[in-house]
Amino acid sequence: MFQPRTYRETVQNQDLVCFRVCLAETDLQIAAARDLSAEALAAAKEARGEVQAEIVRNRAFLTSLEPLPTPEDATPLVKRMYEATTAAGVGPMAAVAGALAEYVGDALLRHSPQVIVENGGDVFLATRTERIVSVHAGTSSLSGRVGLRIPPDSRLGICTSSGTVGHSLSMGKADAGLIIAIDTALADAVATGFANRITSACTIQEALDWARAVPGVLQALGIVGDTMGVWGSFELTTL
Repeated sequence: MFQPRTYRETVQNQDLVCFRVCLAETDLQIAAARDLSAEALAAAKEARGEVQAEIVRNRAFLTSLEPLPTPEDATPLVKRMYEATTAAGVGPMAAVAGALAEYVGDALLRHSPQVIVENGGDVFLATRTERIVSVHAGTSSLSGRVGLRIPPDSRLGICTSSGTVGHSLSMGKADAGLIIAIDTALADAVATGFANRITSACTIQEALDWARAVPGVLQALGIVGDTMGVWGSFELTTL
């Protein structure tokens, strides 16, 4: 079911040009030094083509909710999806939005020194200046009121999963389960596993302990109602 992406209305990147690229189910909000819609669309087509080819070759790549072995001849994008979801203990498609966002972002970095690609709440960020990332948590009283300060010269993935917001499959009850990681496929996969583990406010700490043990994870933040737990080195700020 389609849900309007109203959180995009709050995005402010005054030093960058914002544009939107859509291809089938892929809906990207992008910020870069200039409008790179054609380049972004071409990269999105390439990424989707690699994912579709793997689905044709191995149907379980699409349907499995558990990690699968990484084929030796997988393309770099598909290989990263397998590896990221193995680290997180979830199925390969749990990393698809993040992997695609980073693939497009990498392509655009050839043309722009700063790039932000948002794909359904999953973000690839390569920035030279400080950015503040707002946390969207549905009907929680904390939604849009807290953010994380990302320092200059950062390149990372910021992904959110939820049991109450959006169309993504989640086994938990988190209003927001946010992960920052060294790459966006990993952030996406771990966000899924993290949110799956948050079944109530009482389980946030247990989920944080799990996420911090995954190599490559830099920050974790969980919200259930008016309760929030956070681990990591990025500064939390009020909005």
